[in-house]
Amino acid sequence: MPEITLLVLDADPPPRLGALTGRVRVLHADEQTLAAQLPHADVLLVWDFLSDAVRRAWPGDGPRPRWVHTASAGVDHLVCPELAASDTVVTNARGIFDQPIAEYVAGLVLAFAKDLPGTLELQRQRRWRHRETMRLAGTRAVVIGSGPIGRAIGHTLSALGVKVALTGRTARGQVHGPEDLPLLLTRADWVICAAPLTDTTRGMFNARMLGAMQPSARFINVGRGALVIENDLVEAVRNRWIAGAALDVFAREPIPPESPLWDVPDLIVSPHMSGDTIGWRDDLGAQFLELYELWAAGKQLPNVVDKKRGYVPQHD
Repeated sequence: MPEITLLVLDADPPPRLGALTGRVRVLHADEQTLAAQLPHADVLLVWDFLSDAVRRAWPGDGPRPRWVHTASAGVDHLVCPELAASDTVVTNARGIFDQPIAEYVAGLVLAFAKDLPGTLELQRQRRWRHRETMRLAGTRAVVIGSGPIGRAIGHTLSALGVKVALTGRTARGQVHGPEDLPLLLTRADWVICAAPLTDTTRGMFNARMLGAMQPSARFINVGRGALVIENDLVEAVRNRWIAGAALDVFAREPIPPESPLWDVPDLIVSPHMSGDTIGWRDDLGAQFLELYELWAAGKQLPNVVDKKRGYVPQHD
């Protein structure tokens, strides 16, 4: 059997692939060398999941990897028309980030409800100012995105007594369709975006959508930065159309020091870290090794992305 060539689009620190030593030829590429090496690879591991180099380097015709795995939940950074039209299988890191992101969202919701940013600021000023805070139980949340991350967010918030409505691409079971979203927005205290980035979701949270929310509502985005028109969000928070927002993902990362997002009152900015708990890179590496053993044995791979839709379809 010919030797398998695994090409890794590197990021620091690199993945631990020692289990493949002696069995697989492992090559490494960066954004400059990726295009030249892609035709010679059987498998591509996109370890640098913030790079869009795959979209730019993917070969249209001729040899190309049979399988591409990205160490991320989103695939918009790599799927291009040529890759979507090919017979190459694409898998993602579905399952690694679900509960960590859900916990992060719950932390943000609690921080807003209990005014923890205000407490920390008053402590910094050495000021004693008693306030009343919101009771979380009984409030309403709408979660946009019905995949594993959205469902984990819903379960975690429900455990805190929040009434959760989940919306997805189509209505099914307990999941609302997009046609229900405008009404749900008008009733929600918490609007949490965990949707994949597709042609239909890009820029979905614009001035009109944000304006449909209650003035007392907060918006949280842990999906993709391009789901939100950031200038519209800045205006919405500054003008008190909504009570506040928290962003963990952005249209451009890292956001530059001159970005107005840094200085908006009641807007929490975090550097794309909601799913990154201690040991997360090891978890990603272990997941890829498990998938590789299945692929090498000719078995069915989990986490296969529908390249036209841009995410792993739901089967439940």
